[in-house]
Amino acid sequence: MQLPACGTPLEALLARMRERKAADADWRGGRTFSLVYPAGEDVEAVLHAAHELYLHENALNPRRFPSVRTMEEEVVAMTAGLLHAGEGAAGAMTSGGTESILMAVKTARDRARAERGVEKPRMVVPWSAHPAFAKAAHYLGLELAQVPLDAAYRARVDAAAELVDEDTVLVVGSAPCYPFGVVDPIPELAALAAGRGISFHTDACLGGFMLPFLERLGEPVPAWDFRVPGVSTISADVHKYGYATKGASVIVHREGRHLRDHQLFLWDRWPGGLYGSFAMAGARAASPIAAAWAVMQHLGEEGYLRLARSVRDTTRRLREGISAIPPLAVLSDPVMGVLAFGSDAIDAAAVCAAMDARGWHLDRQQGPDALHLMVSPIHARVVERFLADLRESVARPGESSGAAPARYS
Repeated sequence: MQLPACGTPLEALLARMRERKAADADWRGGRTFSLVYPAGEDVEAVLHAAHELYLHENALNPRRFPSVRTMEEEVVAMTAGLLHAGEGAAGAMTSGGTESILMAVKTARDRARAERGVEKPRMVVPWSAHPAFAKAAHYLGLELAQVPLDAAYRARVDAAAELVDEDTVLVVGSAPCYPFGVVDPIPELAALAAGRGISFHTDACLGGFMLPFLERLGEPVPAWDFRVPGVSTISADVHKYGYATKGASVIVHREGRHLRDHQLFLWDRWPGGLYGSFAMAGARAASPIAAAWAVMQHLGEEGYLRLARSVRDTTRRLREGISAIPPLAVLSDPVMGVLAFGSDAIDAAAVCAAMDARGWHLDRQQGPDALHLMVSPIHARVVERFLADLRESVARPGESSGAAPARYS
């Protein structure tokens, strides 16, 4: 395609875009189980208004757009409160969980370099950790050591202890992990790291805005946040169960000096004066920051509790329904609305293809082969239809499409 010689009127453009969009996944109908997290028309209206108000502003220069800086600081402060961070904590917003993880790894690497003189850094992460850690290792020059999982799909502490050495700069645990929805043994892993002066990161990109409210609803939630000694940093995505638009994530440091000393990038050896950034990006869209601030203010604790209750109840219905379809079973015991299910007696890819044909969009997994769901409030209205189609797909699966497609969260 080449740049057109003449411009196209808006209505014609929109018509073409709508035509293309018709082939996209139907998230508004509750047909997707990842990527988008609908929370209701009231939330959508808030997001639209915030984006329109801050469509063109740039978060790179807080002196020119102090309102954006204030909103970012308040989003970080509200998130830190949910994570039980202390008075010395500090943080920053990023474009998403991957960037928050990249900044956590950079901070740990640079801290170990400054405090312990580590020249060949490595990090120890569970086999189930998000690929963002592998990406960070690739980008930032670290060795990646993967910890095997136990029968409950949680990181094995004994195996992690064998992998930690003098060059280790970071140990990681997930709360919860994306593939299985279980929380790693954070207290034991964090103690393992702290005992040797190593940073520990809790990846709560999924759970950061869900686990605090499930706990308040009386649900059993394993220890994972800054109440655990030794946890250095936590990532939490506002654009997942915080219900903001992409891309909005937060990284919080237990000690703010590490944010300043090891995450912040400063440069003044060029004609443009002092340049500083807490994230990988330079220019940053202000609209996701504004939308995150607006939705957190709009929902408040009451709103998040209401949505957490909806996700919890919907997840229970789905788990009970899936378990009632032989030979399916939910893997392990997920702590929130993220789960995998399957059976050695079925071809998971064939079942998934059959569900695709019925208009559903599930993720495929490997090791073991399974299907994957992430439950949003919108799914409360489609549970029975989903289970009926799943029952039919298991009984009469379509032909397998072969290799599983790439998965994104």
